[in-house]
Amino acid sequence: MTERIALACAVCASRNYTTSSNRARQSERLETRKYCKTCGVHTWHRETK
Repeated sequence: MTERIALACAVCASRNYTTSSNRARQSERLETRKYCKTCGVHTWHRETK
């Protein structure tokens, strides 16, 4: 039961990445540090709705 989710930059709010998440195992939102092409630096990217 995996869903495709979008990751948005916490600084500029651009949706740069997509990934899959298992809703049965993970109830909280995914948050990772990734490179943002718009900002030009590594920033926190959070799961969006």
